[in-house]
Amino acid sequence: MSKLDEARKQINEIDQKMADLFALRMKAVEQVAAYKKELGLPVLDTAREEEVIRKNARFMQEEALKSYYVNFLKYNMALSRSYQHRLLEGMRVAYSGVPGAFADIAAQKIFPDGTAVAYKDFKAAYEGVVNGECDCAVLPIENSYAGDVSQVMDLAFFGSLSINGIYDMEIVQNLIGLPDASLKDIKEVISHPQGLGQCAGYIRDHGFLAHEATNTAVAAQQVAKEGRPEFAAIASSETAALYGLKVLDKNINASNINTTRFAVFSRFSSRNAKRDNYFVMNFTVRNEAGSLGKVISIIGDAGFNLRALKSRPTKELIWEYFFFAEGEGNINSERGAQMLERLKENCSNLKVVGSFEKEQMLER
Repeated sequence: MSKLDEARKQINEIDQKMADLFALRMKAVEQVAAYKKELGLPVLDTAREEEVIRKNARFMQEEALKSYYVNFLKYNMALSRSYQHRLLEGMRVAYSGVPGAFADIAAQKIFPDGTAVAYKDFKAAYEGVVNGECDCAVLPIENSYAGDVSQVMDLAFFGSLSINGIYDMEIVQNLIGLPDASLKDIKEVISHPQGLGQCAGYIRDHGFLAHEATNTAVAAQQVAKEGRPEFAAIASSETAALYGLKVLDKNINASNINTTRFAVFSRFSSRNAKRDNYFVMNFTVRNEAGSLGKVISIIGDAGFNLRALKSRPTKELIWEYFFFAEGEGNINSERGAQMLERLKENCSNLKVVGSFEKEQMLER
């Protein structure tokens, strides 16, 4: 046997071993996909992939081969993602509204391989996950211009689902109308109350009569259905395309910085003791002087940064409130566990709604 034949034989034997190892690796990928589906997590985790490649590259001792090995790892990652996408095609993602709503757009960007399922309101979408109709729900919790979405905050307090991620999406409001309409034709506009509020100055300056709809996509539906050239909706360009409408004027928001934060709710909690850096929790305090201040001090003394603290009525007792808190730091660490023990001693009720690695920005 020639040296070439010997080398080829050795390569074939290695390839056979690699095939067995590859099959084992993809079986593990199946478990990862099942975990992500259960927790409502997206396939792509850039930070995790970079960390794994950086760590595993150290296994290659031959410096001349290191760059090739890194490319090999990256290709393996891409194959794993592709396989996960195929496995997650049946994932069902609940949102509130109709196709074309901003929540629908967010759901499709977070879970491009999932099936977005529309519900009539926030509570119905949330319950769709609770009762197993959907794997997770994408619901808005705050807009940078209009403020908190109180109904969703209430669901987070009273419900059983966990938040396993928060995503920011830029909201660009446009004036959209019939294909043959023009800006000078418009006399009336319709949109969600937040959409109308975000564009109040524009509406006032043009003297439009404003009507409210349950969401921006429903508004677009109504404009398309009525077929009046003087009637327009305030919604996204994606919604315009979906319902056969035309953008008459772009970016009519009062503020150029208009972002909505969407939370992913699922039946299971994601807890990563090493990587989680953000957390959400709800609590109530005793109606005693200094009780809230004591809770805030406990969080600060433990080295956690309290990013936001908001109050909502409990609805069970008059003038009793619960607090919705967002913090920075790993609440799953030993330090976090110690903080939670101290908080339990000072809170009437305490619930960690979720923890996750970081808040992410969705590209439009």
